[in-house]
Amino acid sequence: MNKTNYHSHCSFCDGRAPLEDFVKAAIAEGFSAYGVSSHAPLPFSTRWSMDWEQMDDYLAECNRLKEKYASQIELYVGLEIDYLNEESNPSIARFRELPLDYRIGSVHMLYDDNGDVVDIDCSSDVFRKLIDEHFGGDLVRVVHLYYDKLLRMVDLGGFDILGHADKMHYNAACYRPGMLDEPWYNSLMHSYFSEIARKGYMVEINTKAYHQLGTFYPNERYWILLKELGIQVLVNTDAHYVDRISNGRLEALQALRTAGYTTVMELHDGQWEEVLIDY
Repeated sequence: MNKTNYHSHCSFCDGRAPLEDFVKAAIAEGFSAYGVSSHAPLPFSTRWSMDWEQMDDYLAECNRLKEKYASQIELYVGLEIDYLNEESNPSIARFRELPLDYRIGSVHMLYDDNGDVVDIDCSSDVFRKLIDEHFGGDLVRVVHLYYDKLLRMVDLGGFDILGHADKMHYNAACYRPGMLDEPWYNSLMHSYFSEIARKGYMVEINTKAYHQLGTFYPNERYWILLKELGIQVLVNTDAHYVDRISNGRLEALQALRTAGYTTVMELHDGQWEEVLIDY
């Protein structure tokens, strides 16, 4: 039960296989619904995001596979859209006008003091070097920059699901052990999740790093708070490899039950609905 995933990548961005391979794997594993959410275009090319020139082909391939496998699985097409700045974020008209089933809003990049874009979605070793070289080793300022961007994205809207809501927490805690227990950080997180609840967004439990790093995004320590705030959640694996489409899913469902959740959100027949956690 609860075999769904709406955060997935493929060879249109930085996924490691064509979309159809992911779809076939989802069918083989008994998924009831599966969604692809390639990294949306940015104002510049990257090794991990789509370019606008690919968009028509991306949508066409998604729709082709929807039709081809309609009797076997519910397929949905989305995008993972970054908040970069006021001109490039999920709320702009160009993204809103696309014929998508859903949108994931995420933050992967910050601007340093020179106005250069710094990709902070990296290993903890690379993260340490970036903080020292681009931000003078001021981790607290970087953490605030990160959550300020997320809060601005939450304020502007244009998305359905908040992607890996606190992804920086792992690297930040490696840089500064014990940071997650510091009062200022806990206060920041309470304010952040309270604003998400006020706006009514769904938050994904992102399981991508669970088997590798032993953590979920958001950090499991906040799930009771999410439940108290009435935030609806769904389990997504953020799959980039075909053989990892289920990674951490069962563990996340079990941990959600422990935190007091009895339901997760799933997209069926084109509508988001609460579904009992049953595994």
